[in-house]
Amino acid sequence: MREIRFHGRGGQGAVTAATLLAIAAFRDGKFSQAFPKFGVERRGAPVQAFTRISDEFIRRKSAIYEPDILVVLDPTLFEVVNITEGLSKGGEVIINTEMDPDKFDIKNARIYTIDATSLAFDVLGRDIVNTAMLGAFAAFTGEINKESICEAVREHFPEKLAEKNVTLVEKTHQKASECKK
Repeated sequence: MREIRFHGRGGQGAVTAATLLAIAAFRDGKFSQAFPKFGVERRGAPVQAFTRISDEFIRRKSAIYEPDILVVLDPTLFEVVNITEGLSKGGEVIINTEMDPDKFDIKNARIYTIDATSLAFDVLGRDIVNTAMLGAFAAFTGEINKESICEAVREHFPEKLAEKNVTLVEKTHQKASECKK
């Protein structure tokens, strides 16, 4: 089982990203679940969301305390939240930032960075990076097929917005694939 924890701010779409990832995993023939962790947060407040993906039925229903993969939609959260708390040894961290992965002092983890914000502005005209980070997730981890993410996006959003987000997934996936080489 792979456990993924998303870190974002209210309004950035972390909860939607976790849900879309679970739907994409299901489309890939896997068992999955997604759920958020938030209270009375408002736009801009730190939010966590979780996804589990497995080849076997998932019985666990708790929050994810020792994630295998972290997806960070907003790098400023490193200043206010202990994002890497519980990260499993050898885990992976995908960060939306222009910075080099070497700039992050995260021990025993593979770190990937991608400027999803610029791509989101180019495609959507706004700083909502959730679907971009799913494209990066697919490219960096190989856990989910990009096509399954695109189908989940098409199911979730109205047609015009869905196609823009599919374009964003594809562009980010391509850029992340180039960065990974």
